[in-house]
Amino acid sequence: MSRKLVSFDWAVKRLLRSKVNFGVLEGFLSELLKDDIQIQEVLESESNKDFREQHLTRVDLLVKNRDGMLVIIEVQADRQDDYLHRILYGVSRCVVDNLPEGVSYDQIRKVISVSVVYFNLGSGGDYVYHGTTQFTGLHLRDELCLDDEQKRAYGVQTPAGIYPEYYLLKINNFNDIAKDGLDEWIYFLKNESIEPEFRAKGLSEASERLSILKLDDQQRREYEYWAMELHQRASMVKSHYGRGFQNGRDKGLKEGMEKGHDKGLKEGVEKGRETTTTELVRNMLKSGISVEQISHITGLSVEKIHELTIT
Repeated sequence: MSRKLVSFDWAVKRLLRSKVNFGVLEGFLSELLKDDIQIQEVLESESNKDFREQHLTRVDLLVKNRDGMLVIIEVQADRQDDYLHRILYGVSRCVVDNLPEGVSYDQIRKVISVSVVYFNLGSGGDYVYHGTTQFTGLHLRDELCLDDEQKRAYGVQTPAGIYPEYYLLKINNFNDIAKDGLDEWIYFLKNESIEPEFRAKGLSEASERLSILKLDDQQRREYEYWAMELHQRASMVKSHYGRGFQNGRDKGLKEGMEKGHDKGLKEGVEKGRETTTTELVRNMLKSGISVEQISHITGLSVEKIHELTIT
């Protein structure tokens, strides 16, 4: 039977910054990046302040591995249309903030952005997306590569190894069928539980460290407060947006009915006028009045009179 665990975003906020819990993040990143990730330290990030003073729907964590690579882990709950711009800004700030003054550009650290999102970001149907930077020739369509000297100097094989990389995990797109270690992690991120048969790196630590039953009294109160605030926020959003939607729907329906009524009345009057005119023209023709005379009397063209009298 799976054990109920605290949500990943709260864990990022309150538990995973501690060195004793690095194994959880190391396992997650190792499965995602397909590498043996060893975290050296947690660096300052936007969410290192008290969680009551921050937006509850987004938390982030900046870690450095033993190779000096920087990884931004961000969890976003609410929809944000410019979220792709947001992560670009975050990565750009990370690059600049971690380049010491007076050093050459080759000291820029590799940055990887990992976004765990719980809203429909974009139109893609997959649940894991990976973005890198490549340079392709406009004429030869070949890929720009590093020369041997650059490879030795920078320790990477391609320009993509220098530039930031982006991982987007669209959690709600996951179908709950875990086929590998990364899927097992995504199952946890979506369901806040770990199945007994899961064997992904770091999940055993997560099962122990993130268990609600393992929280002390202070942590439990904080977690309950945080969960209550999320419910309150969801209720407020639904109340405001839901009421706005309903008001807009009612207003649109009313205006549509009014416009429909006016349009129908206008069309009905026009139809009635046309029927009356047709009958008048036909009676005048039966009385022996010529088409030219009818045109002069009614103001209708000869062509219109012929059109009205066609049976």
